[in-house]
Amino acid sequence: MRLPSWISQHLAALRAVLVFTVILGLAYPFAMTGIAQLPGLRDKANGSVIQTADGKDVGSSLIGQSFTDADGNAVPSYFQSRPSAAGDGYDPTSTAASNLGPESIEDTLPVPGAVDDEGNPDEGSQSLLTQVCARSVEIGQREGVSGARPYCTPDGVGAVLRVFYSEGLSGTVTRAVSVNQAAPATPFIATYDGVRVESAVPGDDYSGGVLVAIRGDAPANPAVPSDAVTASGSGLDPQISTAYAELQVARVARERGADPAAVRKLVDENTIGRSLGFMGEPGVNVLKLNLALDRDLPAAR
Repeated sequence: MRLPSWISQHLAALRAVLVFTVILGLAYPFAMTGIAQLPGLRDKANGSVIQTADGKDVGSSLIGQSFTDADGNAVPSYFQSRPSAAGDGYDPTSTAASNLGPESIEDTLPVPGAVDDEGNPDEGSQSLLTQVCARSVEIGQREGVSGARPYCTPDGVGAVLRVFYSEGLSGTVTRAVSVNQAAPATPFIATYDGVRVESAVPGDDYSGGVLVAIRGDAPANPAVPSDAVTASGSGLDPQISTAYAELQVARVARERGADPAAVRKLVDENTIGRSLGFMGEPGVNVLKLNLALDRDLPAAR
């Protein structure tokens, strides 16, 4: 008995689904899993997990970690990673960047007494520039160097004005407001083009003015490296630059009562060269370095 054509077509489709399910859904994954467990591939396939001498898993060499205390403050006896915008920091389930770019230079100042739709106090929002400035000041204080950067105020916010002109976008300056410094703070410069600079009043609208970033007299090459104050695109970068590692050597050696040369030696041992010898820049794996510190140069209890 010959089956109707539509039934034959459906049976053929069902057989194809079953065959490809077995091949691609079972055989292929099991084969790849088995190959991945071969010596030389196993560690990478399993996530490049790092273990202590007693066999305890402490993380992956591919994912960075924050070395901070319960209050989020940097632990001074450890090398610090770069900032992370992934969740609360280095959360692999929330890998992301801040989506803030070079034009993010004006803060939204919190309005005292204001609340959001859920009844939470208005906290405002920081521009990327102010985030970078604040981090640079903090790191400079921690490492004993200048945290000054171009376009940053000494107190760590973006050095940005809203400048009002007599003819809209041109003409004489009639007003200048330091939009990232809330009143009654003293503006980072007293005058602009002969006009007294005001500090901003939270909640006031200054959109009619032209944004002007003031470079200041900070050096073109700040003492605090750029990777120390900016997050990676994934938020999970496990490495820091050799410049940022070198900046932290003196502090870590002091906190551990160790010879800086011994700390620097561990930095060198945990430095990864350029990919294929020419791509990118050398980097230092912070997790591996801090584990080496605890092993070879433990901090005094």
